[in-house]
Amino acid sequence: MIRIFNEKDLNEVADIWLDTNIKAHNFIPAKYWRDNFELVKEMLLQAEIYVYEDADRIQGFVGLENNYIAGIFVCAESQSQGIGKQLLDYVKTKKTELSLNVYKKNVRAVQFYQRENFKILIENIDENTNETEYTMIWKDEK
Repeated sequence: MIRIFNEKDLNEVADIWLDTNIKAHNFIPAKYWRDNFELVKEMLLQAEIYVYEDADRIQGFVGLENNYIAGIFVCAESQSQGIGKQLLDYVKTKKTELSLNVYKKNVRAVQFYQRENFKILIENIDENTNETEYTMIWKDEK
């Protein structure tokens, strides 16, 4: 079930954020993610977040800032089960246009977004990590 985030979800969501980032971005030192953990927890409280919950446990979430997807995160043991797609499909029903940034080296995520009709708009360097990232966009064609 997908539902809106509430404050009691914070620690579980933040832990998924940290674990997923460390595993998906092995080209960035884990210290970077750990150093930003507390800041991200504060930012999560300000964002528009939807969680995927199954058996009273959060399996994943999507975070939005207006039409910008700050990230889709699915816990390791629940990946490749369609949860990320369900979260993305859910926010597509709420927005007519979406954008996001994704690291070029995160090939699995780039391919996922391309399958979901996101197009690469530009390629640039993330100043925080010095890694190449794509800005991708999706527009509702209805």
